[in-house]
Amino acid sequence: MSRIGKQPILIPAGVTVSIDGQRIVVKGGKGSLERIVHPEIKIVQQENELLIDTHEQTNASSAFRGLFRSLIHNMVVGVDQGFTKVMLVEGVGYKANVTGNILTLNVGYSNPVDFVLPAGIGATIENNTKINLDSIDKELLGLTASKIRSVRKPEPYKGKGIRYADEYIVRKVGKSAGKK
Repeated sequence: MSRIGKQPILIPAGVTVSIDGQRIVVKGGKGSLERIVHPEIKIVQQENELLIDTHEQTNASSAFRGLFRSLIHNMVVGVDQGFTKVMLVEGVGYKANVTGNILTLNVGYSNPVDFVLPAGIGATIENNTKINLDSIDKELLGLTASKIRSVRKPEPYKGKGIRYADEYIVRKVGKSAGKK
């Protein structure tokens, strides 16, 4: 039984939601997002809130209910406020630069790595080491941040690499400190 799926989604002022069968479109001040909803899910729009319900009460439909409630809630929050993700580039000589939609990463390879940002993702750089990603689509933002992190994952000895700002890297003891 999904507890998240039972909660209503409040629609803030300035956000419009249109439902056409299994297709939902959310428009707000920052843009527009749309999604096709699973056939087992039905969406009921009341005055300023959305309710997610299922056609049949099964375990699978209950799981879909919670999933699509979260996805639709992220769409509403995204077009109203947007999402941001902060990444840090750590290491001697490691730096990042952005020009247009190309993120250039100098992270210890012989050549810089050019990462093309998908449409809908904005990036700004602070102090050559702090990458601020912003988007209205939370799913696309997380996927893009994961791909950027995979260019040079943080290593456990010195912590060099690209990591999320809220990520903690567990450090290992070097081989000389381990012998005694």
